[in-house]
Amino acid sequence: MSDPTHIGYWLGVHHISLTIPPGAEGQVRAFYGELLSMTEVDTPASDAGGCHFRAGDLEFDFDVEVGARTPRRAHPGALVADIDALAARLTEQGISVEWDDKFPGYRRFYTHDPLGNRLEFLQPDPVPARSGAPSSG
Repeated sequence: MSDPTHIGYWLGVHHISLTIPPGAEGQVRAFYGELLSMTEVDTPASDAGGCHFRAGDLEFDFDVEVGARTPRRAHPGALVADIDALAARLTEQGISVEWDDKFPGYRRFYTHDPLGNRLEFLQPDPVPARSGAPSSG
């Protein structure tokens, strides 16, 4: 019998690593740092360049790789607190947002960063109040 409180080895995601071509740090900083309001942290010690960003418990690490290719379908999925505000902010900056309602229990959309990386943002659907539930008070 499985223990419902046991979650195995997993606690969550610490970071997502994406490769970028040489010289793309400015585009990454403008999108992730300025537009998405993530904080840049611990610039890599490598002479190759790159940059890392953090928001809450999630980090995006951008490592420079000559000949880096942008994945077509692979993408990170990040939980957000206010998906409508994020979608509005992106749209105001001319960034396309594609809503998708095919994931029950979540509202979500896809977008792309300036380098073409596909990003998914999700927010849990609010749990509707159940009728007949005992009232408190």
